[in-house]
Amino acid sequence: MSIGLQRGCVSLEPHSVEWETSAQVMIETLKNILKEVLVDAQHIGSTSIKSIQAKPIIDIAVGVSSFDKLTDCNDRLQEHGIVYRGQDQPDQHLYVCGDFQRDIRTHHIHAVLYGAKAWTDYLNMRDYLNAHEEEAMKYSRLKEELANQYPNDREAYTNGKHAFIVNILRKAREENPS
Repeated sequence: MSIGLQRGCVSLEPHSVEWETSAQVMIETLKNILKEVLVDAQHIGSTSIKSIQAKPIIDIAVGVSSFDKLTDCNDRLQEHGIVYRGQDQPDQHLYVCGDFQRDIRTHHIHAVLYGAKAWTDYLNMRDYLNAHEEEAMKYSRLKEELANQYPNDREAYTNGKHAFIVNILRKAREENPS
């Protein structure tokens, strides 16, 4: 097992406990750097779902109190190899870690406002799939099909999961309206 994948590629691996360890190390690093800006940080994405295959890139959701205060920390984050990539989605800032010489990404850090819809969606997706193994296995099979179909087209792979993710988030909200 390894952590990291060349940018743009899609390759899945069976779940590894190494992913959880790496996520916890990164969360502690983020807490030490961001201090009062960080409200909470959680391991999310497929590597946080125990029973499925995933791209070996660790996703972390960082719930922050302010985007302005967060971006004020960009230099300190950069010193620790956490590189700001910009606002990849509305109301979300992306940071990446990895071996940039070889164009390999090991971590994606999704900074969102704590308590906002994006924050809740990340946690709901993870929690729902960890609580519903049959749904998790459907997601894993879909991911495998898409990875086989689009091994070098990350965008098509991601787009192919969209409808499934929207459906899971709807089910999660119905099960746990808050």
